[in-house]
Amino acid sequence: MGCGDMAFLGVLIGFLISLVISAIIIFIAAKLLGEKEGFGTAILAALAGAVIFGLVSYFLGIGIIASVIAGIVWLIALSSLYQMGWLKSFVVAVIIWIFAAIVSYVLPTVTGPL
Repeated sequence: MGCGDMAFLGVLIGFLISLVISAIIIFIAAKLLGEKEGFGTAILAALAGAVIFGLVSYFLGIGIIASVIAGIVWLIALSSLYQMGWLKSFVVAVIIWIFAAIVSYVLPTVTGPL
């Protein structure tokens, strides 16, 4: 396995770990608000979010306008996947963002100093 193959494998593993962590957060947030869909829907929502933010960033760059546009499009996807209204989608998204912020702060420190 060459250096390029190892780099690709590392990126792929990182993406899959991020996808699963995001899906767990989405699943918990949706369950807190009474949604009945399973973990598969949370995986689809996490994947949709990754694709939406990736595409918007690619075409518009990174910035507040791109983030707002991507966030709105992701709310549409979330609303559609969970078949819920805009307000509930927004509340779920806020809960997801709070959990994600906590996880992104705590997770890198789990292994302790190296």
